[in-house]
Amino acid sequence: MAGSLAASAFFPGPGSSPAASARSSKNAAVTGELPENLSVRGIVAKPNPPPAAMQVKAQAQTLPKVNGTKVNLKTVKPDMEETVPHSAPKTFYNQLPDWSMLLAAITTIFLAAEKQWTLLDWKPKKPDMLVDTFGFGRIIQDGMVFRQNFMIRSYEIGADRTASIETLMNHLQETALNHVRTAGLLGDGFGATPEMSKRNLIWVVSKIQLLVEQYPAWGDMVQVDTWVAAAGKNGMRRDWHVRDYNSGRTILRATSVWVMMHKKTRRLSKMPDEVRAEIGPYFNDRSAITEEQSEKLAKTGNKVGDDATEQFIRKGLTPRWGDLDVNQHVNNVKYIGWILEVSAPISVLEKHELASMTLDYRKECGRDSVLQSLTTVSGECTSIGADKQASAIQCDHLLQLESGADIVKAHTEWRPKRSHAAAENA
Repeated sequence: MAGSLAASAFFPGPGSSPAASARSSKNAAVTGELPENLSVRGIVAKPNPPPAAMQVKAQAQTLPKVNGTKVNLKTVKPDMEETVPHSAPKTFYNQLPDWSMLLAAITTIFLAAEKQWTLLDWKPKKPDMLVDTFGFGRIIQDGMVFRQNFMIRSYEIGADRTASIETLMNHLQETALNHVRTAGLLGDGFGATPEMSKRNLIWVVSKIQLLVEQYPAWGDMVQVDTWVAAAGKNGMRRDWHVRDYNSGRTILRATSVWVMMHKKTRRLSKMPDEVRAEIGPYFNDRSAITEEQSEKLAKTGNKVGDDATEQFIRKGLTPRWGDLDVNQHVNNVKYIGWILEVSAPISVLEKHELASMTLDYRKECGRDSVLQSLTTVSGECTSIGADKQASAIQCDHLLQLESGADIVKAHTEWRPKRSHAAAENA
């Protein structure tokens, strides 16, 4: 704009005389203002001014100069302003598309397609099933059963390339907690409901029974179903049924009894009516282990310390920090490792596999406890039933504090090891 003013001073437009231009320049030099009949471009304006809506006020950061003198630009009505947009020169960089907007649009399309695919994949098969997008499992059978799948990882198998009993027990515990979470009943505690959390109550396991038909191998997918039922007036029963995901064959059946304990006093408590009202609608009378099967499972006896074929004792066991759960006591699955891996004879572990187990939990174990594990092998058993799959060895186990208090009593039955293929054929 300053260039246009300077050019207009030396090159007046048509219709203007040199004398008029000289007089205009002289007045501008004296007053610092342009004549009223001189436009911004140095062209003589018409006598009649344009309408007020069409007038423009030009603003600049620095005052333009004409012949070395600062000038001010004025219009008739200064209250009417119009901003003249500045357009950057067109270059190759400016003409490139906005890639961030393009990527955002593509991501939105893929997420929407994935969501629709998930819904279409499950709804037609089982309409009563709640799809779980985050992999925590899902509710099936009108909300009465919770189901979750697990892949057997390389770090969950033993020397024989099959999953250990501790791996399977961890799957049972995980599905139990995820069942409570998915049902919307998870409070502040380890599987405790909101009403339990208000009263400082937690769940503790009292008894577990399980039957193992076969052990999954590395890479197998297992499907775990779990549900709950009433166990007396103050207890809750939780059952599990574990199957092979592809073949549908049973891998494990288990049942357990849980009672409530006060978190601060560490004493057993009755089940409040408010808690029963929370979990009551989810009770299912179905049993994973029938009464007949339960009767065949030998009870945890008092054979430990009696005359037997062999006895094995391991003393000085202390819990590690990783053995504790959020309730500040040793997790129930850790007891199984102490019982089977510590005191069981290596000859049994090498040539046999666990077929059944019954555990009675008598007392909790804390971080500072010192324990000893005792195992008695009662010898071989005869085959029972047409399938000839009875256990070959029976063992009784006792885990107790060195002071003498019993922590866990257990009875296990073992059968000769079978290959993974032979177990599937059986």
